[in-house]
Amino acid sequence: MPLSTGPVGPFPPGADPDTYDKLRRRVLWTMPYGLYVVGSRAGDRRNAMTLNWVTQLSFDPKLLGVAVENGALTSELIAEGGVFSLNIVDREDRAVVRKFTKPVEVDTAAGTLNGFGFHDGATGAPILDMALAYADCEVRRQVPTGSHTLFIGEVVDAGFQKPEDTAPLRMEDTRMIYGG
Repeated sequence: MPLSTGPVGPFPPGADPDTYDKLRRRVLWTMPYGLYVVGSRAGDRRNAMTLNWVTQLSFDPKLLGVAVENGALTSELIAEGGVFSLNIVDREDRAVVRKFTKPVEVDTAAGTLNGFGFHDGATGAPILDMALAYADCEVRRQVPTGSHTLFIGEVVDAGFQKPEDTAPLRMEDTRMIYGG
């Protein structure tokens, strides 16, 4: 059966669009997600932003995809600078992700983003010193996907900054919800 289209997108015939949209959101919220901090840089401008839409896209070359909301400073910096870092956060550091929901205060003299130490990765993108692990990426492609842009980056450097068996943060470890 073809789907009907309404103000909230396609929905099954006979279904109330608003009720169906709420159901669809609840279904999408059950998907497991990691919770990360993505670093971005263009010239002297740097930012770090909490992000959860991340996936590995290819083994050879090693490609990661990060979806960033259009209009976000991070989207602008990644598009302009062509680089990003993916900071994998320790589950015990869950509170840190709330510090990166708005554009950050950068103190280059102190080497901090919102008071958290960082260093520039091989690409120049900022890597949080407290990150469990990181992947430093050069953008290979940008794909518009509606409200977000999918940045496909090749991993040019990666490493652990804490023991490999440290548990990474997941969305379900917090009260945060994004998506749907």
